[in-house]
Amino acid sequence: MHWTTIADRWRLLAIPVVLAVFVAAWVAHPAYQMADFSAFPAAGFDTTVVSQEADFEQGFASSDLHDFVHSPSVAALPGGDLMAAWFAGSREGAADVEIRGARYDAISGVWGDEEILVTREMTRRAIGKPIRKLGNPVIAFAPDQRLWLFYVSVSVGGWAGSAVNAMVSDDLGVSWSKPRQLVTTPFVNISTLVRTAPVFHADGSIGLPVYHEFLGKFPEYLYMDAEGRVIDKFRIADGTNSLQPTVVPLSPKRAVALLRQAGDEGHVLATVTEDAGRTWQPEREVAPWNPNTSLAAVRSAAGSLLVAQNNLIDGRFNLSLDETTESLSEWSLVTSLDASPDPWGKPFPQLRYKELLSEKFLTSSGLARQSLLDEYLNEIDQRMCRNGMCDFEYEYPYMIRATDGRYHLVYAWNNSFIKHVAFNDAWLEAQL
Repeated sequence: MHWTTIADRWRLLAIPVVLAVFVAAWVAHPAYQMADFSAFPAAGFDTTVVSQEADFEQGFASSDLHDFVHSPSVAALPGGDLMAAWFAGSREGAADVEIRGARYDAISGVWGDEEILVTREMTRRAIGKPIRKLGNPVIAFAPDQRLWLFYVSVSVGGWAGSAVNAMVSDDLGVSWSKPRQLVTTPFVNISTLVRTAPVFHADGSIGLPVYHEFLGKFPEYLYMDAEGRVIDKFRIADGTNSLQPTVVPLSPKRAVALLRQAGDEGHVLATVTEDAGRTWQPEREVAPWNPNTSLAAVRSAAGSLLVAQNNLIDGRFNLSLDETTESLSEWSLVTSLDASPDPWGKPFPQLRYKELLSEKFLTSSGLARQSLLDEYLNEIDQRMCRNGMCDFEYEYPYMIRATDGRYHLVYAWNNSFIKHVAFNDAWLEAQL
């Protein structure tokens, strides 16, 4: 009994020592030089295949009428096709949420029917652990011609208990590998979420902007090899109130990250890296307001940044496209992409709301979805109305610039559809 007790004590003493060594090994970044960003310079864009006339296009990527939809992303495929992904279910965080997607055909200019990409059960079988809910898919086309899909799953608790999963397709999304969970923390592997577009480095490695919500809120830069194996991760900001970083390379080593302000009221936050994502300057506030909501940014052909955001003190009733300098010191409005008819975002009585929503639907839907209007109007009171008063809501933008120079933006439209907007440099110049 005496020897057993001594052995047990040694084991108890050894546990914190082993944990300390493990943590030290995890956080001690090896002395390697990260590869340059491959998204720069812009000379890799072939804009000759895009019309030089001002061109603006909009339509719904999703087609289901009955589910709440949220957190979309989009990838540009060879030949001008697109593939979008989002999550859909009875509500955010519900057990019935699925990761869905749809494909855009560049020749016909039409989005196809949506399909199920991932379910809870598919994820559970693949990773071998219980899955309570899914969320936030990020789809991206890599320079090696493979299509990646990252998404969030939760096994225990809320979003703070999340992990990131990865799938890859070698045939442009026709078939996918089994989900694989990324190991991003040494213990339990919880509280890593993804929302914004990855950045590809010149050697094929992947920089995935992620964020943390357990015992604090802060963004990180997850550095992976070309096969999606985690090499390292770096803190983007040390604060407790920033989420969902959108990273835009400005030179081979320099990039800016715009951050969601996770407080009740505040401005967009920003930080800069000068060593391809390894270290980041202290975060700072910039001019636009951010009502605790996601934003997206890309570099334009002129070298400025285009930012899709809810530049509002409160609410998500207006989604604007803004332009700013690389220094983020000067901002100007390009256009309002979608907005409530009321400039202050006040709700409308349901009858009036249906009239206004009908107009917006017919403008936004694209020809392929216009036949859904009457059936859709029977569903709106479940999603956008409370006590006979109804709101407009446009949120969670995700924006890319395709290699043909065309810009593509997707966002959640009134919790009901995923809307796609596309435009070229000629249209952008006309707005400016």
